[in-house]
Amino acid sequence: MMAQYLEIKSQYADALLFYRMGDFYELFFDDAAAASEALDIALTKRGKHDGDDIPMCGVPVHAAEGYLLTLIRKGFRVAVCEQMESPAEAKKRGSKSVVNRDVVRLVTPGTLTEETLLEARRHNFLAALACVRDEWALAWTDISTGALHVLPLSLARVGPELAQLSPAEILMAEGTETVIANVLDDLGLDPTWLSKSSFDSTGAHTRLTQQFGVSSLDAYGQFSRVELSAMGALIEYLDLTQKGRLPLLRTPQQEKLGNSMHIDAATRRNLELTHSLQGGRAGSLLSVIDRTATASGARLLERRLSTPSRDLTVIRNRQEAITWAISDPMLARQVRDALKRVPDLDRALSRLGLERGGPRDMAAIRNALAQSETISGALETYNLPDMLSDAVRACKGHDALIALLDEALIAEPPLLARDGGFIAPGYDAALDEARKLRDEGRGVIAGLQAQYSDMAGVSSLKIKHNNVLGYFIETTSTHAQKMMAPPLNETFIHRQTTANQIRFTTVELSELERRIMNAGGEAIEIEKRLYSTLSRAILDQQPALNALATGLAELDLATALADLASDLDWCRPKVDESRSFEIEGGRHPVVERSLRAQGETGFVANDCDLSAQSNSAAISLLTGPNMAGKSTYLRQNALIALLAQIGSYVPAKSAHIGLVSQIFSRVGASDDLARGRSTFMVEMVETAAILNQADDRALVILDEIGRGTATYDGLSIAWATLEHLQSVNKVRALFATHYHELTALANSLDGVKNATVAVREWEGEVIFLHEVREGAADRSYGVQVAQLAGLPPAVITRARSVLDALEKGEREKTSPKALIDDLPLFSAVANTPQPTKPATESKIEAQIKDLHPDEMTPMEALQALYSLKSLLKDD
Repeated sequence: MMAQYLEIKSQYADALLFYRMGDFYELFFDDAAAASEALDIALTKRGKHDGDDIPMCGVPVHAAEGYLLTLIRKGFRVAVCEQMESPAEAKKRGSKSVVNRDVVRLVTPGTLTEETLLEARRHNFLAALACVRDEWALAWTDISTGALHVLPLSLARVGPELAQLSPAEILMAEGTETVIANVLDDLGLDPTWLSKSSFDSTGAHTRLTQQFGVSSLDAYGQFSRVELSAMGALIEYLDLTQKGRLPLLRTPQQEKLGNSMHIDAATRRNLELTHSLQGGRAGSLLSVIDRTATASGARLLERRLSTPSRDLTVIRNRQEAITWAISDPMLARQVRDALKRVPDLDRALSRLGLERGGPRDMAAIRNALAQSETISGALETYNLPDMLSDAVRACKGHDALIALLDEALIAEPPLLARDGGFIAPGYDAALDEARKLRDEGRGVIAGLQAQYSDMAGVSSLKIKHNNVLGYFIETTSTHAQKMMAPPLNETFIHRQTTANQIRFTTVELSELERRIMNAGGEAIEIEKRLYSTLSRAILDQQPALNALATGLAELDLATALADLASDLDWCRPKVDESRSFEIEGGRHPVVERSLRAQGETGFVANDCDLSAQSNSAAISLLTGPNMAGKSTYLRQNALIALLAQIGSYVPAKSAHIGLVSQIFSRVGASDDLARGRSTFMVEMVETAAILNQADDRALVILDEIGRGTATYDGLSIAWATLEHLQSVNKVRALFATHYHELTALANSLDGVKNATVAVREWEGEVIFLHEVREGAADRSYGVQVAQLAGLPPAVITRARSVLDALEKGEREKTSPKALIDDLPLFSAVANTPQPTKPATESKIEAQIKDLHPDEMTPMEALQALYSLKSLLKDD
C-alpha cells in the first residue's frame, strides 16, 4: 500500500495527497506534518519507511470539504486520490492485492465548485496571463458558472485589469515572472507556473475547437495568437486538475479594452469598492448598495461595480430597466419575492456537468425553472425595456424540462445520488416494483421474527443484520441448549457463537434475504440510471439554462437597484459624451448609511461642478481643516461617477456626467514596509501613475499631495502636479490641500477654481459645517483639531503661542527659530488666565440642574421648557 502511495505522490509533488482508505483520507510523511499543523489535527504514525516511523494524519471523508477549504485558504493544493474499486473486487485478483487508487481531482483555489467551498455572492475566477512577442492577453473563467472571457491588453494594463478581476488563481508561463513581478506583489498574487508548452497558441486552437465541438473559432470572434494562448492554457489546466472532466464552459466572449472604465489597484483600495480598507466586505460600497435577492444577481452587481461601462447605449439600457422597476413598485416587489426563491442555477448546472452534483442540484434547477415561469407570467403583458424583455424571453420555453423534473423528483431530494430515494413514486414502474419488494420484505422480517419467537418460546429472539452474516436470528446464550436441541434444530441452523449471543439462520430467512437484498440493490441501480438520464436531459438544455440564469440575474439587479434608489431618494443621472460634471446635492452612500446606523440623519449634501470645456481642464482646489470632510467629498464624487456608469441611479438631487474614461485616486497614506517604501514614496509612486496615464476624460481626486516631506518640497511638488494636471492631462479633478499658497493658481490657470469646506470658530473651538463653498480657507485650524483630539491643554496652549509667533515672524520676515527661542517653554501656560466658573449660578443653570429627564412625563417636560423660557426673559 505504501509503495502505491509513494508512486502516486511522486506525480503530485507540489500538492497534499488525500489518499482514500475506507472512510478516511489519510496523509503521510511531510504531507501529514503540514496538514496536521494547518488543520490543527493530531499527528500520529503508522509503520516504518527506511527504518523511521511514518508520520500520518487523516480526515473523515464525510467532513472532507471543510478541511479542503481550510487548506486552500492557507495556500495548499490538494490531490484527491480515491479507491477505484472495492476491496472485494481487489481480492478477486489475489488475496494480497492492493485496492486500485488514482487521483480523480486536483483541488486548487481557482477550480472550486462545491457550494460549501465557495462564496455564493462572489465569482471565483481562474485566470491565465499570456505573452506572445510582447503582446499580452488575459483569459479568465469561473468554472462554477461556466463564463469564459478573453481580453488583449498592454503590459501597462495588466495590473489594473488583474485588480479589477481579483482572481482566486492565476496561471503564467515559466520565464515571465520577472516582467510583472512588482504587479503581482502589489496585488498579493502567487501565480501557478505552467510550462511554456501549455501556452502554445497552435495547440491552444486545437484544444479550444475540441472543447466547443467546432472546426473553427471564427463564429465566436477573430482571436489573436496571444488570446488563443491564454484561453488554451486555461483549458489545459482544467483538463489537468479535473482529470478529463472539463466544466461546461460557455462560448468565449472577447472583451475590448476601451469598453470599461479604467480603475487601478490603488484607486480601488482607496474608494473601498468591494472591500473596505480593513479587508472585509463590511464598510465597502458593495455592502451598502447590494440588495439583490439571488446569488447570481449579487455576482453580477460585483462584476458591474468592478468594471463600469463606457458604452452609452449599455448605460442607458440599464437605466431604463431601473426606471421601469421604479415606475411600478408593486410589480417589482412581486418579481423580487419570486426571485428570493430562485436557487443558484449557474452553479447547480456546473456541478452536474462536472459530475459533482446530485439530486439536490436537479431540484434547484427545477425550482429555478418554476420561479422563472412565475416571473414571466407576471411580466409577459407589460411593455418592458429591451434589457428586461430579453430576460423575460429567456424565462420561457422550459415547459418540457419542468414537467420532467416535477414528475421525476420528490420535493426534497437527498444531497447524493448514491443515497437513493430521490425518484418520485409512480415515475418508473420497475423502480416501484423493486421498492415494494424491498419495503414489504422489511414487514415480512418483522412478522417472521414474531413467528420464530413463538415457535422457540423465546421472547427476546431478534432478527438482525450486518454486512458479514446478512440477516440472522440472535438469542442470548442462556437459550443455546434449547435452540440447538430437537425439534428446534430442524428449523434453526446454527451460524455463530459469540460471548453472550448465539446466532442462527433458517432456509426461509436465507431465501427472504436474497429477495430483499436484490430488491434494495436493484432499486438503487435503477435510481442511478434514472439520475444519469435526468442529468443528460438537463445538460442538453445548457445554452437555454445559461440564458435563463443571465436573465434572472439582470431582473434581480434591476429591481434591486430600483429598490435602493426609491428607498434612499437617489436620482437618475444624465450620462452623455460631454465633459460635464455637475452634481447637485451629492452624498457619500457609505458614510450616509453609517450615520443612519448610528441614529443620525444629518449628512450634509454638497454640490460639485467640474464641467470642462473641450480640450481644457476643470480642477477644484479644495482647502479647509482636517476632519471637515474633504476626503469624504472627494470620494463621494468619484463614487457618484462610478455608480452612474454601471447604469445605476446615484445619491444626489441631480447629476449630469460626461463619460469618465478613468478614475484615479490618491487619498490616504500608508507605508509599504515589505517593499521598503515610506508613506511619501508610496504617495509619489501613485501620483506618478496618475500623471503618466490620465487622459482628458479622466476624473482625478488627490488629497494632500506632498505632505510627507519638508514644507517647501511638498509645496513645490503639489504646485507642479497641479500645473501638469491642468496643462498636460487636462482632467476633471478635485485637489485637496493644506498648502494655501496654491489657491493663488486659481487666478493664473484656466479651469482652476477655489473651494473650501466651511467651518465656524466659537470660543476657541472649531465647529465643522461640512459645507463646500466657493473661495479659499484662511487657515487650517490644526491647533483646534488637535484640541478636539484630546492633546493636553499645556501642549495646545504652547502650540498657539508658537503659531502666533511664527505667523508674526512671517509678516515681519523674522527668523522662526529666533522667535521661538525667545518664547520661554510653557510660559504661556503659566501666564494665560485659566477659565474659571462664575461665582454664582444663574437661575436657569440652577433649574436645569434640578431637572431629571428620565423621570419626567411629556407634559412635565413641556412645562419645564416653558418655565426655562420665562426665566430667560427675566434675565
